[in-house]
Amino acid sequence: MKNWVELAIYQMAPKGQRNRYDEKSSLVSSDQLDSSSPSREVPESTPYQSYVAFQSSGSGSSMEANYASSQEVYKHKRALAGMSVVCFALLVTLFQRHQTVRQVATHESSNMQALGPYKLIELQQGRDFFKHYDFYNGDDSLGSAGFQEYVGPMGSAESLGLVNVTKVNGEDLVFLGSKATNAGMRQSLRLEGKTRFERGLFILDVRHMPVGCGVWPAFWLTDESHWPDNGEIDILEGVNYQSHAKTALHTSEDCSMYAHVPASAYTGDWDRAHCIPDTFTGLEDCETSKEADNCWNLAPHQWANQGCVLVDHRNNTIGAPVNVQGGGIYVMEWDPSNGYIRSWVFSPREITPVNLKQSMDTSSEPLAQRIVPDPDTWGLPYAFFKIGKGSGCSQDHFSNMHIVFNLAFCGAVAGNRFFSDCPHDLTRQFNFYNDPVASCNAYIESNPDEMTEAYWAIRGVYVYERELI
Repeated sequence: MKNWVELAIYQMAPKGQRNRYDEKSSLVSSDQLDSSSPSREVPESTPYQSYVAFQSSGSGSSMEANYASSQEVYKHKRALAGMSVVCFALLVTLFQRHQTVRQVATHESSNMQALGPYKLIELQQGRDFFKHYDFYNGDDSLGSAGFQEYVGPMGSAESLGLVNVTKVNGEDLVFLGSKATNAGMRQSLRLEGKTRFERGLFILDVRHMPVGCGVWPAFWLTDESHWPDNGEIDILEGVNYQSHAKTALHTSEDCSMYAHVPASAYTGDWDRAHCIPDTFTGLEDCETSKEADNCWNLAPHQWANQGCVLVDHRNNTIGAPVNVQGGGIYVMEWDPSNGYIRSWVFSPREITPVNLKQSMDTSSEPLAQRIVPDPDTWGLPYAFFKIGKGSGCSQDHFSNMHIVFNLAFCGAVAGNRFFSDCPHDLTRQFNFYNDPVASCNAYIESNPDEMTEAYWAIRGVYVYERELI
């Protein structure tokens, strides 16, 4: 026998055929057997009852016929059983070979790293933009507690005029907005990306972002079902009238940037934690100010869920100044193989690096004509976070995240900052028992004219991943 599959076939073959198998290494059908083959040979494995009946029945023609008939039935059953065993053996062999190939492929891929050039994974523009997202329907999360109701699916949002694609100066722009309601809360949008990522270069080309008192828009990555264990990266987050871009990381425990990020790697400044209430007395400690460099959402001596935050020092990189400048380009590079997360913002658009501009302009061209983005040629980022080996934050703090666009109002951030960020005459007019969130809600419910500025106008989102080498 050449292998165990042939042995199985041999064992299941009728005894009269085994010699033929031995001679030719192949099965021979019963009608091909020569006349020397015994016509009444009882197979070794004939059931005991059939064998006794045959021995005691004599050699009459009727018994011969009965035996011949039962012998044929038995042969067919034996053949079917043999075929079943052969099929099973072949399936096992194929499975073993597949597992071997899979193990080899897994071993090879485990030895590969994402250190190659960037390759375009998703191009989100025009109507195609929406095929990459699901429209969430329902209230905001308890943690954010925004004063809005998210509308989905897309058809419902379109019927309410919350979303459309409009050509402006020859470009298809995606508009995402909000709408006042009689109930007070605004109807708004939260788009959740369908693709999950483990790394990538994420580029947002935005021509207008939502702005205004009580307005809280964001473009970010997260895994809501496993937050904060799988992390959160806020790429663009506007709050009220703030004008400094920032990138924030929110994680589970043991993710700190302290003493791991060289000052020469970025141009921004760390956000600070100050006036934190004393743990025992509850009184605000405004004498102490600490850099917000611990990404853990429950880090001591930082605001709850403040995270680690780097801020662009320029005061025209989000909000109204960016809209006046015709928009901006926001880039976040999540590169665990190289051990960092970095962020850039380019506004006005005229300061966009040539390589970045060309990579976006050629993204819809055939592969051979596309320009590959090279972040190392763009100058220093304003934000740099060290992750992975040799850092204070293992790379598994960030995993399985998807893109989220949303437009919230008031809530845990914009609401709580209503008195500090918004004009004094406005906050005095809508003051509701000195409660900043309730006062913010009252202002939004009044549907002020500036809500006409609370919308996104998006030229495109471009997602790249480094190739494995």
